[in-house]
Amino acid sequence: MDAPDIAIHQLPGPALTPPLLAQIEAIFFEASGRTFEPGPERDVFRERWLGRYLQGGTDVVVLALAGADTVAGYLVGAIDSAAEQERFADISYFRDDFADLARRFPAHLHINLAPAFRSRGVGARLIEAFADHAATVGAGGVHVVTGVGLRNVRFYERCGFFPRATAIWNGRPIVFLGRELHA
Repeated sequence: MDAPDIAIHQLPGPALTPPLLAQIEAIFFEASGRTFEPGPERDVFRERWLGRYLQGGTDVVVLALAGADTVAGYLVGAIDSAAEQERFADISYFRDDFADLARRFPAHLHINLAPAFRSRGVGARLIEAFADHAATVGAGGVHVVTGVGLRNVRFYERCGFFPRATAIWNGRPIVFLGRELHA
């Protein structure tokens, strides 16, 4: 089922209003499948997988909005290779396992949707908006890293990503999925 009533908007992270950011964070934590009490562990998790992409610069925030102010989903992404940025040093697979691939497919993303908007084409539209932007600014490819065998692998493959390599990170098998971009 398609969701034509959903509008896709690209914003710089610093331009997010508090109500939009609160909805993004709620979707983020719900999609994580983890329960956090307020505190340092929650803050570190948020910063690692969401917060560092909201600072601006060449990072991108793409929102799927239902109406004027309801976040159906979001995509946060970086255009430049994480293997070459100190802010991603805490995610060792970028440098230890996938450095060459991260240079070939430098743009990378995290995407989440509110449950009511899943399986309606919204995620694919968010990825296409990000891929179009990344290609326009000169990125040769885009990638995601996820767990081997997870349900989202099929979604990424439908969006044009292909498995390029696997590794073990934190005791779990992960896969680097890359998609070539053409301006």
